[in-house]
Amino acid sequence: MPKPALIFFDDTQRSLDLRYFCGFEVHDPFIAARIGNKKIGVLNALEFGRALKESTLDQIIPIEDLNDAAQAKGVKAPGAADQIAALARHFKLEQFEVPGDFPSNLLIKLVDQGFDIQVNDGAIFPQREVKRDDEAKAIRAGNRCAAVGFAAAEEILRASEIKGRRLTHDGRILTSERLRTAIQTACINAGGFPADTIVAGGDQACDPHCRGSGPLKANELIIIDIFPRMFDTGYWGDMTRTFLRGQASDDQRRLVAAVADAQKAALRKIKTGVMANAVHAECLRVFDERDYQTEMTPNGAVGFFHGTGHGLGLAIHEAPRLGAVKRRLRKGTVVTVEPGLYYPGLGGCRIEDVVQVTDTKPRKLSSYHYKWELR
Repeated sequence: MPKPALIFFDDTQRSLDLRYFCGFEVHDPFIAARIGNKKIGVLNALEFGRALKESTLDQIIPIEDLNDAAQAKGVKAPGAADQIAALARHFKLEQFEVPGDFPSNLLIKLVDQGFDIQVNDGAIFPQREVKRDDEAKAIRAGNRCAAVGFAAAEEILRASEIKGRRLTHDGRILTSERLRTAIQTACINAGGFPADTIVAGGDQACDPHCRGSGPLKANELIIIDIFPRMFDTGYWGDMTRTFLRGQASDDQRRLVAAVADAQKAALRKIKTGVMANAVHAECLRVFDERDYQTEMTPNGAVGFFHGTGHGLGLAIHEAPRLGAVKRRLRKGTVVTVEPGLYYPGLGGCRIEDVVQVTDTKPRKLSSYHYKWELR
């Protein structure tokens, strides 16, 4: 049975399905359609030439052609609904489907014009979950960019001086903000945009999405989570390491060792056909054996209270999730593996890498060392 025609009206920043579909970035909303096996884009003069060079579209139609067709039907000032209607008439479409986030005002106008439109609330391109070789390569490049950021952070932390409990660098107090700026500058120079980099020390690190602020302290665990989006491909990297400048306590060493062992156990479990929740269960098993309890306190959760990982690609978080979900991993899926433990007063630790699922052991798409105690 042939696929139903599919029509988009969006920009590629907001719609990652559209970015996947057309293979290049357009920052203003435009019309695109899948009709049969053909990928069609409708572009204005500003984008037309670039689309010919950069996109994966099979056919590119000047928007002026649709305006002319709409005006021939008596429309004086054609808008997006009139242009989509003209495209549908050109391809003799009386019915088609649109994504669940298709603009409702356009949907109403098209229905009023007599089109039978189905709204697809599911996954528009379920194949996005399984990454092609070029996609895996792009994600690996994103993680190489993240590794550049870690190298910049580590260089500063190693060079920092311990004065009392605080760290100083170049004669000034070393803060999360200063270290984050150095990381982000390094990543930008390496070709990626590192949005919302996390540099969180001490108890701040016990809130896993806290970006971190203020002075960084000696002898405290510092979680650094770097996730750059590559300028040239739009694919993300995502890696986390935990550092400590100074002397770690025995409790801190036990915490980091438990997280490292949990990640190794999860990685050993990952292969085609394994249930996502079984991977997550490996982390829970390690933490339970080491007597690291997870519980809700009046001030928030402590222990291991997030999933083990998530899919990675054009979105920083996409299918599948490695958590309590009962879902089999598919060959070629790319996921993060990022167990963590968080206890205010002791600190937080998270270690994250990215792998691609294979029939045997996972293929690692990230690389940076795990030396964390910087004396």
